[in-house]
Amino acid sequence: MIKVGFIGAGDISLLHSEGVYSAENAELTGIWNRTREKAEEKSKLFNCRVFDSVEDLIKSVDVVYVLTNMETHHQYARQAIDAGKHVLVEKPTAVTIDEIEDLKKAACEKGVLVAPVHNYIYEPSVTRAKDLIESGKIGDLVSLYVLYNIHHPESVAARYPGVIRQILTHHAYCTLYLVGQPNKISCMKATVNDGTVPQENIAMVTMKMKNNALSHLCASFAADDHAGDPWTFMIKVVGTKGATRYSYRDWVENTPAVVHSQTYSAYPYTIRSMGKHFLEQVVGKGEKPLSTLDDASNCMKIIEACEQSVSEERHITL
Repeated sequence: MIKVGFIGAGDISLLHSEGVYSAENAELTGIWNRTREKAEEKSKLFNCRVFDSVEDLIKSVDVVYVLTNMETHHQYARQAIDAGKHVLVEKPTAVTIDEIEDLKKAACEKGVLVAPVHNYIYEPSVTRAKDLIESGKIGDLVSLYVLYNIHHPESVAARYPGVIRQILTHHAYCTLYLVGQPNKISCMKATVNDGTVPQENIAMVTMKMKNNALSHLCASFAADDHAGDPWTFMIKVVGTKGATRYSYRDWVENTPAVVHSQTYSAYPYTIRSMGKHFLEQVVGKGEKPLSTLDDASNCMKIIEACEQSVSEERHITL
């Protein structure tokens, strides 16, 4: 039985618990959180133990999930790696490329498996899109669109560093998985809210890919999109012989969620699928995850290029 421990008891732990419970031969052994009250609340839902310290949790499990804020990802992931534990770390994997490279080096030295939570690429329609591209069935790639428009109230948006760091990581790893590396990046950002939250809540990116296709990325907390075939969260690939897509709207429940006017069940399903794959295929069978720390490092290069493009108001060549 693979014993799993959670560092962090935020809302995302609810989704990751489903991945653990759906995996064969795995159990959620325990949880630790900086605020014990929150850990105790989640432990009742998960029917698991609350640990008094990170060190005690790490010693007691085989796999550590790092589900904290991104500023502490490197610290906790490195602790688990140094203890010889496999690690699943939420996105963004770390704050800097150097931190990611440090985790990669440590994992190699310890012989443990580490994967970033790049969950959308574990969605069947996204893996299908990759198959269609690589098989040539949609012809030469023309364009890729990764679009995110979900209103986050100021009280929620204030928790995050801005959409470039918080959300564009999703766009970056989806781009890398589907169409590879960009050559050139241009980004603009804006803040459209009541003035109480200074960080950007909308960013748009245009990239020229190495295969000469163009990619357009949009990340917005500013407003929902409910018009027509809405761009709530959508990945669309267009080729000379065809096109395909993935959308949150492929599975919707008519119940409100924290920051959504509906519950987009396609999203939690990606978390579940990713966790199940990591425990069964990566930890259980030694397979390579669909996305690695190399991909996390390349994601951060894209994010940093976006920030540089905004700062210098120019295209950035990678």
